[in-house]
Amino acid sequence: MLPHLGLHHVALICADYTASKRFYTEVLGLEILAETYRAARDSHKLDLAVNGQYVLELFSFPNPPPRPSYPEAAGLRHLAFAVPDVAAAIEHLEQHGVACEPIQVDELTGRRFTFFSDPDGLPLEFYEV
Repeated sequence: MLPHLGLHHVALICADYTASKRFYTEVLGLEILAETYRAARDSHKLDLAVNGQYVLELFSFPNPPPRPSYPEAAGLRHLAFAVPDVAAAIEHLEQHGVACEPIQVDELTGRRFTFFSDPDGLPLEFYEV
């Protein structure tokens, strides 16, 4: 069996780098570890962390095709962020103009969660731990 050390990061491609950078850093509060512009590709790369742990790599490329989300497409379904209080997290997002689905309860764990979208329509989740 191949040994795994853990998940290193998740990579996302955005259509509007400025809007996505603002959303992930100012609204969701992820920390910038590194930011690079690659002129040959006309591409930005932003390395983001949660609590100091590198978790998200945000890329921009010229004219990326839209990602089908609804109906749900095969592949990555959503990214989930652990939060201590889902209601407080929703209130924070709504103060930034981000709409959330109603709170649901995971029937397997009894934990509360909600879904919302990033600027490109990527489904994201807050999961109460």
